[in-house]
Amino acid sequence: MEIHATNKAFTIAKKDPQWISEDGNVLMEKINGLIVHRTPAIEDERGELVEIYRPTWGISDEPMAYAYFLLMRPKVIKGWVIHELQDDRIFVIGGVQRWVFFDNRPDSFTFKNLVSVTISERNRALIIIPKGVFHAVQNLGTTDATYFNIPTKEYDRNNPDKFRLPLKNDLIPFNFGLED
Repeated sequence: MEIHATNKAFTIAKKDPQWISEDGNVLMEKINGLIVHRTPAIEDERGELVEIYRPTWGISDEPMAYAYFLLMRPKVIKGWVIHELQDDRIFVIGGVQRWVFFDNRPDSFTFKNLVSVTISERNRALIIIPKGVFHAVQNLGTTDATYFNIPTKEYDRNNPDKFRLPLKNDLIPFNFGLED
């Protein structure tokens, strides 16, 4: 059903785009290779279980090589980070986190696309971040935020595959609500 603007307020206000598909999935701008795989909790009277990763999901052909846990204090922002050799496989555990992605791969059909997604313990997800995609995370909550990373390569302490940009930069058009 289409709504037609009949008064002046509707003609000057900007109409929201569709953000929920007919089947109830959240629509978002795409980045080639970026996957946000929602993982619902399986609950019973004892508590809940949430699957973190299954090869049978078919979302990553890379083997398990390394894993680590990260805790972010409230209101902290981490990023912008990009990898040349590895994909990140992030599983959000707790807190309210805003993940932002920027495709910096000139040969990608989604080059320069920007995607922002909010994930929390009420709507957990496994995020596959391809190499060459900048990413940053912001703890939007008032409690610690936690996640696992299961990257496709083991961390090389002598030669880290990690390149950084400052939060405010001329490449990525996103400022996390920071003052200019």
